[in-house]
Amino acid sequence: NGILALGMTFVILTGGIDLSVGPLCAVSGVVAAKYMVDHPEAPIIIPILLAFAVCMIFGIFYGSIISWSGLPPFVVTLAVMQIARGLALAYTDGKPIIIKNQMFRFLGQGKLFEVIPIPVIFFLVIFLYSLFIQRNTKFGRYIYAIGGNEAAAKASGVNVKKYRTLVYIQSACFVSIAGILLAARTQSGQPAVGTSYECDAIAAVVIGGTSMSGGIGGVEGTLIGILIIGVINNGLNLMGVSSHYQTVAKGLIILIAVLVDVITKKANRK
Repeated sequence: NGILALGMTFVILTGGIDLSVGPLCAVSGVVAAKYMVDHPEAPIIIPILLAFAVCMIFGIFYGSIISWSGLPPFVVTLAVMQIARGLALAYTDGKPIIIKNQMFRFLGQGKLFEVIPIPVIFFLVIFLYSLFIQRNTKFGRYIYAIGGNEAAAKASGVNVKKYRTLVYIQSACFVSIAGILLAARTQSGQPAVGTSYECDAIAAVVIGGTSMSGGIGGVEGTLIGILIIGVINNGLNLMGVSSHYQTVAKGLIILIAVLVDVITKKANRK
């Protein structure tokens, strides 16, 4: 969820949204799993790069449509969400693919020095990369410019279509990493995995203070949002709250966070 939320942060900073992250997680996992089953002697890097490439192609596809057609990101990514889920189910015939590669399993279940889980290391590396991009690169500055005032960004010479596309490609690449780690952790490629992952990612971003209208926020706040969502999830599980009511709670959290954002903006304008 943390890796997905970091990618979602950049998308929302541009004033967009990406609803396809959950199904793309499934696509990434099943592509890697299927290759390992069909080619058990192949180096582990090949299925990882293959899954990465497939998700990148998805990112280029829907990022370009959003940027060049003018269609709302909500509509495009909603369509891609259905397409990706359908392809994942069709590719596996709706059945999970069991992974027996122990080196791949280490990515999801291993620990560095028997203390730090490998997925946590991946998350920290991606967080530091995201922080660097946000604070120290032209790409990061342009993301804020597009989300803050797209017309002004265009007038300043920013290639809005190019950078908006890159944001969605980056999000898809982050999703591929999350999907690979999830498959390694569960030792299987699950075509149905990732349901409501987009809600958790969006919740973490908006709780962290990133405005849904774009231009305000950042990955530092998202990190706090990720931790809060994690505490809420664990707390509700420990309390024995039904998963159905947990979904309701997350929906209310998103609604309240967006409402607070809107009220704060109105107050600042006055």
